[in-house]
Amino acid sequence: MTTADLHTATGAYVLHALLPAERTDFERHLAACESCTQEVRELAATAERLGLAVATAPPAHMREQVLRQIATVRQEPPQTSARGRAGRWTRSLPRMALAACLAAAVAFGGVAVWQYQSAQDARDQARRTQQEAAELAAVLAAPDARTSTGKLTDEATGTVVVSRSMDRAALLTSKLPGLPDGKVYQLWFDDGGQMRSAGLLNTPDTSSATLLDGPVGNASGMGVTVEPAGGSDQPTTAPLGLMSFPA
Repeated sequence: MTTADLHTATGAYVLHALLPAERTDFERHLAACESCTQEVRELAATAERLGLAVATAPPAHMREQVLRQIATVRQEPPQTSARGRAGRWTRSLPRMALAACLAAAVAFGGVAVWQYQSAQDARDQARRTQQEAAELAAVLAAPDARTSTGKLTDEATGTVVVSRSMDRAALLTSKLPGLPDGKVYQLWFDDGGQMRSAGLLNTPDTSSATLLDGPVGNASGMGVTVEPAGGSDQPTTAPLGLMSFPA
């Protein structure tokens, strides 16, 4: 590598894009060149800040722009002469820069999309949880709320709370045992002997309150069964308990 080549290799060095022999030459030059040392320090700091920056969703047109740009870059033919080999490294700089930019765009873009989607999912889940909690509290505090209690196991009990004005119901459980992996508690509305899914009780605690999915409608009661993970269209096991809705 010539002295001119060495002065232009700071970016490639920071991106770890130099060949082993070129890296050795550059580090030997770096020990004696204050300006290159300063430039490497600044480029490394910039790369670190980019890595720690808060990611945002990349523009939707980024992918198309990158693909269009790639299509306009002509691939150079292989060099066979000694002169061609001597100039290989300096002529490869534009391609190396393009490759580094593309790699950075892909890496940062992928991380940005993942982080943005994860954050969006978390916000959506938080909103759903807050909404369900507010609806549950409204049912429990409704002026026309009526309750009915029954046994679910030898020790576990369930109390169903129904608000006809809100057309919603909630289930309060106590001492409901945990289930093995692959099993969940599923809640059901009893529509005159026809069972209609009212959602899952995935993680029962010693005491818990759950808002049943969907309207009460004409249901006369509810039941609880043990089902495979994800729930079933219809009960596959005998109910742990059946509770009639209060009049």
